Amino acid sequence: MTDLKNTATTFASLSLAASTLDNLTELGYTQMTPIQAASLPLALAGRDLIAQASTGSGKTAAFGIPLVEKLDPAQFDAQAMILCPTRELADQVTQEIRRLARAVGNIKVVTLCGGVALRGQTVSLEHGAHVVVGTPGRIMDHLERGSLSLQGLKMLVLDEADRMLDMGFFDDIAKVARQCPKDRQTLLFSATYPEGIAKLASQFMREPQTVKVQAQHDAQKIKQIFYEVSNNERLHAVSQLLNHFRPESTLAFCNTKQQCRDLVTVLQAQGFSALALFGELEQRERDQVLVQFANRSCSVLVATDVAARGLDVANLEAVINVDVTPDPEVHIHRIGRTGRGDAEGLALSLASMDEMGNVGKIEQLQNRESTWAPLSSLAPAAGGILQPPMATLQIVGGRKEKIRAGDVLGALTGDAGFAKEQVGKINVNEFSTYVAVARSIAREAVKRLSEGRVKGKTVKVRLLEDASGR
Repeated sequence: MTDLKNTATTFASLSLAASTLDNLTELGYTQMTPIQAASLPLALAGRDLIAQASTGSGKTAAFGIPLVEKLDPAQFDAQAMILCPTRELADQVTQEIRRLARAVGNIKVVTLCGGVALRGQTVSLEHGAHVVVGTPGRIMDHLERGSLSLQGLKMLVLDEADRMLDMGFFDDIAKVARQCPKDRQTLLFSATYPEGIAKLASQFMREPQTVKVQAQHDAQKIKQIFYEVSNNERLHAVSQLLNHFRPESTLAFCNTKQQCRDLVTVLQAQGFSALALFGELEQRERDQVLVQFANRSCSVLVATDVAARGLDVANLEAVINVDVTPDPEVHIHRIGRTGRGDAEGLALSLASMDEMGNVGKIEQLQNRESTWAPLSSLAPAAGGILQPPMATLQIVGGRKEKIRAGDVLGALTGDAGFAKEQVGKINVNEFSTYVAVARSIAREAVKRLSEGRVKGKTVKVRLLEDASGR
């Protein structure tokens, strides 16, 4: 194991088993992030906890490590449960818990979310599960049907509690919490602190400790620039920003669903590859949008805060605030999605005169003045409108047909004759498989896959046309 100095910012300073420390080192966890350093000692000591932390702050490990420490692999009851606002976040949390639990033994983690058949989830629960991760509505379904028992629960985690409240889950969370054993430990994580959080805490937590890490971003890593606009030039200003900075991957935030729709219409008409993400999309449509954005088949994702919750895209080059949010902590949360790890990021905000009060709140929270530039400084860079490097193929058939990512890669690089470097991310869902391929080979790849076989069977394949129609 790498030598970890026994300081307050290393995991070796915590009371963790040697096997856990070895696993954390293998996973690249060496120094604790601020939220981990503040919350882990309390959580490991068994205290209830309210922690204010945003996506990208290391919060999953902040609750995942104490959760895993309390698990008994020999006991096949649900010993820990994590409630999440969205299926995407639940999937991310599930993957991270599995990674953190490698040192413990054969730990089974089951994800319970809507948009997936109840029957398969019920069968998984019948085989036993140590950890349950899911959305409040679907977990309520299983509790009401008797397919999920919480009598052995030791820990309840509410992840991104503010967004669960935004989405109207208070009553479901309350019902779930009432069915948990009284002596359980409860950890609540939230990016912001609306009134409903205090109400939740007072009803379902025992003398919770509150941890708040000041939400700040390194000015060297995330370059923030504000542009003053009038409301009638706001949408066109987004395309000016895209043409000037030419980010390969951009997340654009709007305060309303209507603004999302309007912006996507404008961007598509100008030839940009843009997709929208907002509340009333069906799960299948949402999956397709997120897959295309994450695998570099779409350049711009336009979203509301609630719809984008739990979305964590690697190598996001830019965030554009099309509208300034009235909540400064939400602004911090938005822009923190870029500039992750060793990468640098751009945070570009458009503000009208009537939003200057909101800008002032952001400056107060960040404890520094904003940097402004005029719209006239934005000139189109050479090369025309930037197109995404990849395109997405949808194959009818997924986990139900026992299709694996390796089968699809093998079909493309085998009989179809494409190079491995021309194939990107492969996502296998329950009934569909999505594969990113280099844009230049997309139509030929559809033809060859349709004429060939995947796992010995013929398959139906179609190209998900990007939103610019190209």
